[in-house]
Amino acid sequence: MEKIRLDCDISGVRIDKFLSENLEGATRSSIQKIIESGGVFINGVAVNKNRKCKAGDVVEIIIPDAVSLDVEPENIPLDIVYEDSDLLVVNKPKGMVVHPAAGNYSKTLVNALLYHCSDSLSGINGVIRPGIVHRIDKDTSGLLIVAKNDAAHLSLAEQIKEHSFTRAYEAVVYGNIKEDELTINQPIGRNPKDRKKMAVTLKNSKSAVTHIKVIKRYGEFTHIRCILETGRTHQIRVHCAYIGHPVAGDAVYGPKKVISELAGQCLHAKQIGFVHPKTGEYMEFESELPEYFTKFLNKLKKQYSGD
Repeated sequence: MEKIRLDCDISGVRIDKFLSENLEGATRSSIQKIIESGGVFINGVAVNKNRKCKAGDVVEIIIPDAVSLDVEPENIPLDIVYEDSDLLVVNKPKGMVVHPAAGNYSKTLVNALLYHCSDSLSGINGVIRPGIVHRIDKDTSGLLIVAKNDAAHLSLAEQIKEHSFTRAYEAVVYGNIKEDELTINQPIGRNPKDRKKMAVTLKNSKSAVTHIKVIKRYGEFTHIRCILETGRTHQIRVHCAYIGHPVAGDAVYGPKKVISELAGQCLHAKQIGFVHPKTGEYMEFESELPEYFTKFLNKLKKQYSGD
């Protein structure tokens, strides 16, 4: 059982809607069930699902312990870059969801991991996210680390928390970034105007730092390398959009007219580095840019050959 406290920053929205939009992985129906059981409070008073929030309200919700769900192992091919008895590094393809959620209980990375690893996955994140220490978006490709036991999971999670965990991405963004290198240090939280999106905001946000280095300029686009100091939801996509250079192909934070050939954002988790939880050795892995990414770069090279 877990108790979560949130500060409401918007007036006139129903409590079930507010919570479903502010709690990752929560659905409105699941929130309503918790409300019906008396597990949601505004300013210390239990409420019903029709109650509306006011800006400044203190909202508390008691999340019951997870009920075991049937997440089936599936024989889905995995691109495993490295594996030992404590962890594995997987190269996730674009289009694959990392863990099951409402509407996606099959064909996820977790389904594939359950088949490959059987019972050898950490259980800290519960039955829905076994072994998952961190995640990347469905349409982001690239490297992801998976823990096979709880000790490894705790060690890796602590490295992420302390910012000693290396995560480098490559992306193609709209426009010509003038600086060769820059750092974006802006907090990220739910978008006050669209609760399904993230945004740079001071309300109910967390610090977020992204370091950017230009690899190559192609007229109306720039190929960049991004190093994450923090790991907020949609961090690179939000930060790039914030400085006026959204990720190419991003249907959420980019232009309304998307680049359909990319089938999602042109963003690849290229490098990952960490201290092995058992040996203490620093390990680093890189993956090649996938075909969708190189095909788009080749197209840009043909259109523009200068810097």
